Amino acid sequence: MCHRFSLLRRLSLGLAVLVLMTLVGAPGTAASAATANHPGSARPWTKSCQRHQDPQRLVRCLRKHIRHEPTSRSGTSKRRQSPTISELATPTDAAGPWGMTSGPDSALWFTENSASAVGRVTTAGAFTEYPTPTTGSGPGEIAAGPDGALWFTESNSNNIGRISTSGSITEYAVPTSGAFPWGIAAGSDGALWFTEPDGNNIGRISTSGSITEYAVPTSDAYPLNITAGPDGALWFTELLSGSIGRITTSGSVTETAVPSPSSLPIGITAGPDGALWYTDGGTSQIGTLTTAGVFTAYALPDVFPLPWGITTGPDGALWYTASYDNNIGRITTSGTISEVPVPTSNADPLDISTGSDGKLWFAENGPSQIGTLTP
Repeated sequence: MCHRFSLLRRLSLGLAVLVLMTLVGAPGTAASAATANHPGSARPWTKSCQRHQDPQRLVRCLRKHIRHEPTSRSGTSKRRQSPTISELATPTDAAGPWGMTSGPDSALWFTENSASAVGRVTTAGAFTEYPTPTTGSGPGEIAAGPDGALWFTESNSNNIGRISTSGSITEYAVPTSGAFPWGIAAGSDGALWFTEPDGNNIGRISTSGSITEYAVPTSDAYPLNITAGPDGALWFTELLSGSIGRITTSGSVTETAVPSPSSLPIGITAGPDGALWYTDGGTSQIGTLTTAGVFTAYALPDVFPLPWGITTGPDGALWYTASYDNNIGRITTSGTISEVPVPTSNADPLDISTGSDGKLWFAENGPSQIGTLTP
């Protein structure tokens, strides 16, 4: 039911904070930077759940109370789409799929956080799994590199991994001990850039394996996910500081606080409109930030969806996962939202990516499945 919390180990700190910040949404579906509404305060019963130090028990307590809460925001409507979702079980049980990306070989590549492996699935549904050399490595995010290989983070073993499309894996140690590398993306400079939530750094690794680290100015910001921006810089979410960070390829870092109080930005991607789009678990919103620094936020229909991954779809819209709600959502660049329920209950959809076949592919962490959605 709550596999993702046990799988992340140290990331559970950020997630525990996230679930405790469950908020009641303000009426309406959109808020701009200038007129952002306060999304509300934490429910009183969250304090009683804080006695559970174990993240799994904590979330069970929260879920128990949530069942008695309204499921939709006042003044919003939940539009349901009717595209087709298919689900494929990973060969390894309890693999804990998490990261997802489209590879240079037209297949989808994903991380298996619990099984410490990297998976590959063709658009026809054929799987291959490759265990990492380091046992218990805890792979997090994965991205296609400029060298024709896939690059991924190993959160538990403090490595950056590289896997060729034939399955050969090389690991590179992160200089900062216990950095817990997580997000990763290819930069405009031909290198891979990654986040270090516990190290509070942004890292850069060349395709030859040379690593440089840059400190995030705000202490304990917990940089989590990262993406290449339309301006040639890298943009990243700061889970615990409630900010969006930007780092140039020369290592200059700036941070911009999200206007919505209690923001907990998680996933981030470059949108088709030239803006950065991010998921906000604290305010239950999908937000955008232009390269000029203008924020806009769109409230999701439900009060506790925990939006996680986000990507640009083949239809020019943004697609996101709502982990607690068990939905796949679609939001147009003008802010129109619709959602599709995942067939398997408690699937915990996380990362999402567009495949070479024009479908959306997403990781289902709970049942260890890979989902596909035809827009």
